[in-house]
Amino acid sequence: MGISVESFFLDPAAEGTLQRQIQQMVAQGILEGRFRAGEKLPSSRRLAQYLGVSRITVTLAYTELVADDYVTARGRSGYFVSENAPEPPAFPARRSDSGSVDWSRILSGRYGENPLGLSKPRDWTRFRYPFIYGQADPTLFDSANWRLCALQALGRRDFTALTTDYFEDDDPQLVEFIARQTLPRRGILASHDEILVTLGAQNALWLTAQVLLNPRRHASFEDPGYPALHSLLKLSRCRLDTIRIDKSGLVPESIPDDTDVVFTTPSHQCPTTATMPVDRRRKLLAKAEAEDFLIVEDDYEFENSYHAPTSPALKSLDRNGRVIYVGSFSKSLFPGLRLGYLVGPAPFIREARALRATVLRHPPGHIQRTVAYFLSLGHYDALVRRTSRALHERRTVLDAAIAENGLTVAGQGSFGGSSVWMRAPDNVDTTILAQTLAAKSVLIEPGAPFFFSPDGPTNHFRLAYSSIPTNRIREGVALIAQAIKKRT
Repeated sequence: MGISVESFFLDPAAEGTLQRQIQQMVAQGILEGRFRAGEKLPSSRRLAQYLGVSRITVTLAYTELVADDYVTARGRSGYFVSENAPEPPAFPARRSDSGSVDWSRILSGRYGENPLGLSKPRDWTRFRYPFIYGQADPTLFDSANWRLCALQALGRRDFTALTTDYFEDDDPQLVEFIARQTLPRRGILASHDEILVTLGAQNALWLTAQVLLNPRRHASFEDPGYPALHSLLKLSRCRLDTIRIDKSGLVPESIPDDTDVVFTTPSHQCPTTATMPVDRRRKLLAKAEAEDFLIVEDDYEFENSYHAPTSPALKSLDRNGRVIYVGSFSKSLFPGLRLGYLVGPAPFIREARALRATVLRHPPGHIQRTVAYFLSLGHYDALVRRTSRALHERRTVLDAAIAENGLTVAGQGSFGGSSVWMRAPDNVDTTILAQTLAAKSVLIEPGAPFFFSPDGPTNHFRLAYSSIPTNRIREGVALIAQAIKKRT
C-alpha cells in the first residue's frame, strides 16, 4: 500500500533546510505510526512536484533516511518504509493536563514568568530596523571555519574529548587557551585551578551568587543595571541594595554599609555603556579592602572595544583576591553558544565547580573542543577584528543619525560596545513607543526593565547596532525621531 502524497506538507515557519524538513516529515510519520513498515513512499519526482521543491532535494532526503534505516530503496520500484524502522509505541500517546493538582499551591513562584527581565521577539529578523541587543550578524560570523572546527572536534583524534565525561572538569585545551591568551589581554594571570567554564555569563553569575550569598548576606548592584542579575540575586534570598550610577559608572561612595558582595560592569556599564576610569577602579578596590567586601566583575563585552585601547580589567588591578571575574564568548562569537567562564581564587572556583557538578557536571565536551580549535587557529581573532570594524562603522553612522535627528544620548562609553543608551523627553513612555515603532518594522528596547526602584524613569531606551545593516541605520533612527515627536 502506498503512502499518499497528500500526507506531506511544508510548514512555512519551520526551521532548517528543505531537505531536513522532508527527512523530519518522513521520520515523524514513522515514529507516530502513520507510516508502516513495507509501505511505499511517493516517488521523488511526484513528491517534489507536490511540495514545489527540486527533485534532488527529495532524493537527498530519502538517501539520508536510507542511511538511517528508516527507509529502504528497492531499485526501480522506489522507496519503502524499512522493516527495521523504529516501532511506534504500542500504547496511544496522551497529552497530560494539570488534572486535580493545585499547582498554585505547590509552586513557589520564585522564578517568575520572565526571569531574564527582558522581552526579545523571536522573529526579530523580519524587522527591517532591528536595533536589538545581543543578536549575531550572520554576515560577519565565520561560519565556514566554525564548521571546519566542529568537524575537527568530531574527528577520531578528538574522540576522547567528545565522549569523555569530564565529571567536574573542563576541556584542558580550552582552559589552556583562556589562561594563556584570553585573560592576559585583560591583564589577568590565572592558573587552571582558578578558571571554570560555564554555560555563558548568566550561568557564571548564578553560580557566583549561589556560592557567595545567602539570607544572612548583603549584595549590592548597579541601578540602572542588568535585569537578569536582579532576578537571580533574588533567588539567593540575600538582602539587596542598589548603587547609584553616573557618567563614569558605579559610584563607590554609594555602596551601602555592610555590603558583602558588589556586582558591577566597569568596562561597559549595562545599560548606559559608561566606562569606569582607572582611578575610580582603584578607589573601588581600596574600599573593598577597607570594608571587607568582594566584587564580581561582569566583563561581558570587552572584545567590542574599537574607539581606543581598552582599560585594564578591574581583576587585573586586584592584589588582594577580592575580584571574581566573569567572561563570555556569547557576544564575540554568537549568543546561542552559551559559553563563558569564571576566574577567581582557587577556593572559590573549587566551590563553584562542585555546585556546577551537581547541576550539569560540565558544558558539552564537543562545544568546548570546537571553541578551543576556533580560538587557537586564529579564527576568533580574525572575527573580533572584522566585527570591531563593522561596529565602528555602524556606530559612526548611528552617532551622526542621532545628531541629525536631535535625539538625546543618555550614556556614553569610552571604548565602543554595541549599543547606545538613549533618553526621550520626560513625557514619553518608551514601552508604548516601542509598540508603536514595532508596527513600522523598528525594534528598540524600552529602558524601564533596567531600573529597579518602583518610581524609576520610563523615558529611556536602548539602541543596539550589532545586527542592523549600516545602510538602514539612518532611516531607522529617523522613524524613531518621528515617533517621539508625535508623542511630545
